[in-house]
Amino acid sequence: MLAAGWLGGSPVPAAQEPIAQFSSGVQLVEVYATVTDANGGLVTGLKQEDFEVQEDEAAQEIAAFAAGEFPLTVVLGIDRSWSMAGEPLRLAKASSQAFLRQLRPADRSMAIAIGSDAEVIAPLSSDHTQQQRAIETLDPWSTTALHDAIIATLDRLEGEKGRLAVIVFSDGVDRYSNAAASQVVERARQSQALIYPITIGRSRPPLAAELAVVSGGRSFLIRDARALDETFSTIARELRYQYLLGYAPMKPIRHGAREWRSIRVKVKGRPELRVRARDGYTAG
Repeated sequence: MLAAGWLGGSPVPAAQEPIAQFSSGVQLVEVYATVTDANGGLVTGLKQEDFEVQEDEAAQEIAAFAAGEFPLTVVLGIDRSWSMAGEPLRLAKASSQAFLRQLRPADRSMAIAIGSDAEVIAPLSSDHTQQQRAIETLDPWSTTALHDAIIATLDRLEGEKGRLAVIVFSDGVDRYSNAAASQVVERARQSQALIYPITIGRSRPPLAAELAVVSGGRSFLIRDARALDETFSTIARELRYQYLLGYAPMKPIRHGAREWRSIRVKVKGRPELRVRARDGYTAG
């Protein structure tokens, strides 16, 4: 079942180092939320009582809450195809390495080179220095099977616990994938990962925006590759200041039902604030 973890029934104090999984006999749905103001600035300092969570338009009781810097598992997917040769790939490598330097020692990361397949060039670990070295060795090669690569990346995260994120940097043009865009979106709906597509080019592919919406991440369109550093820094800041909300669905989950349930999160009495969270999960 998507987005469900075993959490305790008591709220987690904001001052405590929060973790995404707790031990309990009650199964709760986990939702990670990013809150921004009208100018796009991050809103911090909110408390459990400030939030409202709805599942299939029915209000849910928030049973677990945490705010702050959660341990993170993140995958960096870098398009290394021939269409990225030159300055785009050079800057993608430099910005990815800078992002890794911003991670905390307990955070885990993985680096994947996207070409005709999704090659793991640095396995999942907290050795960010080794991963920076692996990224440095990337040279342009092959074509872009972007759809297949995103699905393969999400598959590799299957079974991982806690807060998961996937950052994909590409020119957004898929070539020779077996999977259609609709299949990528469906796979994203089955994953707990926040997806952050970064596209360099003149237009944002519809898939990039859709993946961000369904997962609770954010998509970026970069017309000048020199803006990459700022983009990666923005993502790093967002991942440091999120909220974890846990609730036990009022409607019981039936094993094997495989039913889609929508999720909506908002801040009470603050319509000017925007909340980004995944749009639902498959129950059962």
